[in-house]
Amino acid sequence: MKKMRDFDHFGIMLPVAGRASMSMQSMKEFFRIISRMGYREVFLYTEDKMEVSGEPYHGYMRGRYSKAELRELDAFAASVGIELIPCVQTLAHLSGLSLWQTGAVGKDGYNMDAEDVLLVDDERTYTYIDNLFAACRECFRTDKIHIGMDEAHHLGLGRHLDAHGYETKISIMKRHLARVNGLAAKYGYENPMIWSDMLFYGWNNGVYVVPEQPVPEEYKNALPENVIPVFWDYYHDQEKDFGDMLRMHQQISQRTWFAGGIWNWTGFIPNNYYTVKSMLPALDACRNNGIRDVFMTFWCGGECSYFANLPSLFYLAEYARGNADEAAIKAKFEKMFGIGYDDFCRLDAVNFITDNWKTVTHPRNGADYMLYADPFRGFLDYTVRPGGGETFAAVGTQLAATAKKSRKYGYLFEMGAALCGVMELKYELGLKTRAAYQANDRTELARLAAEDYAQLPARIRAFRKAFEKQWMKENKPGGFEYWTVILGGLEERARHQRRRLLDYLAGKTNAIEELSWELLPYREKEQSWYYRSFLQSISLQAKHI
Repeated sequence: MKKMRDFDHFGIMLPVAGRASMSMQSMKEFFRIISRMGYREVFLYTEDKMEVSGEPYHGYMRGRYSKAELRELDAFAASVGIELIPCVQTLAHLSGLSLWQTGAVGKDGYNMDAEDVLLVDDERTYTYIDNLFAACRECFRTDKIHIGMDEAHHLGLGRHLDAHGYETKISIMKRHLARVNGLAAKYGYENPMIWSDMLFYGWNNGVYVVPEQPVPEEYKNALPENVIPVFWDYYHDQEKDFGDMLRMHQQISQRTWFAGGIWNWTGFIPNNYYTVKSMLPALDACRNNGIRDVFMTFWCGGECSYFANLPSLFYLAEYARGNADEAAIKAKFEKMFGIGYDDFCRLDAVNFITDNWKTVTHPRNGADYMLYADPFRGFLDYTVRPGGGETFAAVGTQLAATAKKSRKYGYLFEMGAALCGVMELKYELGLKTRAAYQANDRTELARLAAEDYAQLPARIRAFRKAFEKQWMKENKPGGFEYWTVILGGLEERARHQRRRLLDYLAGKTNAIEELSWELLPYREKEQSWYYRSFLQSISLQAKHI
């Protein structure tokens, strides 16, 4: 199998564990494309989404992949030069299982410690993991496997604490990993991979990426010699940060792999620009520290199409094979896909509406969290920049024009244009409504009710249809029911708020209580170091308020 110039392995991780389960046809098409780019491994991240004998609730009503489908996918991947590798979870990130109160692992439900963390030292846990490995062995020809074990923040703090008393996470982790490692070997997985963050949190006050320093022996000794640690980092853009962590990983194991990030997880819109900005220094750090095994991760949700990240996937593949000529990379991209690199990357601009999108420090996703934000509640309005609605309109016009340049990928730009159509009205709507109400400007309130609030439901409906087209083209149907409820709810909320305004203007009600509320600061200044995670967290909060 042909190697990249400086890497023995160069692949991607493709998650199917969220609401969206990529269709077989779409996944095969994606494999064809990335194989042409030069990617040779796909880690298929499933959590509970694959069929497992003895586990009837595994993937139940969540777009489960049958064993037959996985074997078919494995054979197809091999036919286009890709090694398909199971990427599962054997400790945390198993909230899909914790939903159900029955299962083969015990009549009292899946054996969870706290939240989404499996209960270590309980035999039912190891019965489950044994069943999981058996299914992987049935479906995938590779001897590689990724067993997860990341972000188990509540390990030992729930039922395990009740049963056994307090014990440090690393001591629990060491014992559990040894047991799981033995089960992996039973099925021929001699060098399982794990995410490495749990080897760092405990001695760095819960922080993963830190400056280079000696790793405590207790944490070095927690990793069996045959297990491969995978250092993941998607959030830095300086080679030193990556290099420091890679050298600390080499204190733990000389087998270390690196996993970077293809930014698709901040909403409906990709971030090809920041992917390239952050991952080029990451690849440089790998080269300069002798790391020869790399893959790039997507993450879950289903809002953002994996195909929307083709520009950054292509750029990184070219860079990995030694091509650093940006003009040549873009020319090769256009030749392969029939659309200009910069044209394709116009999708990114939806999330950089009022910024210079080439100079921002961290990715922002205002088109996501302000889509869900409620105009009457207004607690996110302090992030809004006046004039942004007009910019959304201009970007939407550009995307609609770009859609016509690609018969194959036009639907992605149609979705982006429809989202801009919503945000043209909604982005500043809360600011405008609250300002008019508090100034007792009844003329402006009447205009907002007659225009913005009246037009918004149709704009949301148009976006839902465009997003549905993307979803049904790329994914299994299951999971879209969530978006029917969420987007349908946004549409009806706009109608309700218009009725409230009209009742107030007609004297049927004396006040609109929410518009009188004092808005307290939600966070500190948005330029703080946590702005990226803050934007993601308020997106999630705004969806459910």
